[in-house]
Amino acid sequence: MGYRVAIVGATGEVGRTFLKVLEERNFPVDELELFASERSEGIYLIFRDEKVKVQALNKRSDFRGIDIALFSAGSSISKEYALRFVSDGAVVIDNSSAWRLEPHVPLVVPEVNPEDVREHKGIIANPNCSTIQMVVALKPIYDAVGIEAIVVSTYQSVSGAGAKAIKELEEQVKAWCDGRELPEPKALPRRIAFNVIPQIDVFTENGYTKEEMKMLNETKKIMHDPNIRVSATTVRVPVFYGHSEAVSVKLKKELSPEEAKKILSKAKGVVLAEYPTALDVAGRDEVFVGRIRKDLVFEPGICMWIVADNIRKGAATNAVQIAELLTQFALV
Repeated sequence: MGYRVAIVGATGEVGRTFLKVLEERNFPVDELELFASERSEGIYLIFRDEKVKVQALNKRSDFRGIDIALFSAGSSISKEYALRFVSDGAVVIDNSSAWRLEPHVPLVVPEVNPEDVREHKGIIANPNCSTIQMVVALKPIYDAVGIEAIVVSTYQSVSGAGAKAIKELEEQVKAWCDGRELPEPKALPRRIAFNVIPQIDVFTENGYTKEEMKMLNETKKIMHDPNIRVSATTVRVPVFYGHSEAVSVKLKKELSPEEAKKILSKAKGVVLAEYPTALDVAGRDEVFVGRIRKDLVFEPGICMWIVADNIRKGAATNAVQIAELLTQFALV
């Protein structure tokens, strides 16, 4: 049995990756509807060797008959259109932050809390990319010995800030190579070429950014543990694709690095490596984990290095995996 699938934000970085992942995973798409802004209307994208025309998303759009809608068009579009899709009979899987912390909306990482999809009332939220890869790596440890606290520093690629940030890094590097003055930043708060920026999203009253608070609040919700503590510092680095994270974990019970490796070697969606890099994970759907060692501050505690492709597992692949759960559980 096939499904009528819609992609909202089809011409963006994640939208185009939705197409690749649906095709690679052989998701049962009978009919595909592509939506984007008015300026993208009439563009053709390729799916399974066929051209599919992009439609403008507007108040006149007809969503009747759509079974699953994959959203990656930003919070404002999700807030405006997700419920319209739901009222017309679709299940929305949303990649923005619009619905993640709503009590009635499941926040799902299929390797971590797949059963939560059963609680949906029309919308399922895809977590933040940096949260996804962290909880995939930590949930097997959590299940084995428990986790009290997490301290994480991220090294996030510019693709996480969208196509404009990718172009900004390209233009700055090209200007430097040509001996020209580097253009002023527009998509990011500071120059990103040959630099790191310890700010992702806006600052909140407590001094943490919204991105850092997402990692705290989303981890609590996904793990179903309001007592777990998370302190995050999120940093933008001059890398095009792939987010990296240095993570220290305070455990509830002792766990040696060797035992942690054994647990993670059997974990779904995890690949063990000596020390994976962003280049190693490009185009991959797994979460790579390396540099597993005893923490020298937390007792008991453990440290690890976690890397994943933020556009795939951090966004498009996770959403398609959620869609697969809907079909598996006969929820659509």
